[in-house]
Amino acid sequence: GGFNGISRSVILQENSGLSASNKCCINGASTVVTAIFGGILQNEVNCLICGTESRKFDPFLDLSLDIPSQFRNKRTKNQENGPMCTLRDCLRSFTDLEELDETELYMCHKCKKKQKSTKKFWIQKLPKVLCLHLKRFHWTAYLRNKVDTYVEFPLRGLDMKCYLLEPENSGPESCLYDLAAVVVHHGSGVGSGHYTAYATHDGRWFHFNDSTVTLTDEETVVKAKAYILFYVERQAKSGSDKL
Repeated sequence: GGFNGISRSVILQENSGLSASNKCCINGASTVVTAIFGGILQNEVNCLICGTESRKFDPFLDLSLDIPSQFRNKRTKNQENGPMCTLRDCLRSFTDLEELDETELYMCHKCKKKQKSTKKFWIQKLPKVLCLHLKRFHWTAYLRNKVDTYVEFPLRGLDMKCYLLEPENSGPESCLYDLAAVVVHHGSGVGSGHYTAYATHDGRWFHFNDSTVTLTDEETVVKAKAYILFYVERQAKSGSDKL
């Protein structure tokens, strides 16, 4: 329900008339942070017993994506030609229809009790800067480990249109994002390690490692085992620019 004292309560319920022009607000306030990083999710929950559908809109500043379980095992030499995990796999896992397990039963208002249900996320409004967090730290009742799987990600042209609630209302280039920065966690432990970052400036890529900044190249960046990815919305060209 909250994080660091900030409520993530429902901002608008079904049939509220929410439009894509609405700003993302956290705790009722719009700030420079929400104006840049803020988006809106639609959360749909359906009761599997009576079919009742519940919808709500939630603000977000980042999307936390699971690395699908089929990609989590480290590939051995004999598996080098196996399937490669991509950022699209992670986004698809986040937005695909999911049946909630027994520990997450939905309180159906029509049935008047907790029932089995399905859940699905749609993106109602995309932010100017899209922050994608890959869940590299896996916690269970007995184990804490890091998911060291390499996830392939694009430097340019990440298309988010297929994850939108109303893609038909978006322009041809309004859902395209280009990579601006990558945060990497080095180390195998959950409670230890070191963080560095790659970021682009004036068409060149740099590696930031504590007080050291070095020039690098795109080939090095795409090989990084990303922990957090920052994508910037591509600005659609004006009519005069196209001529």
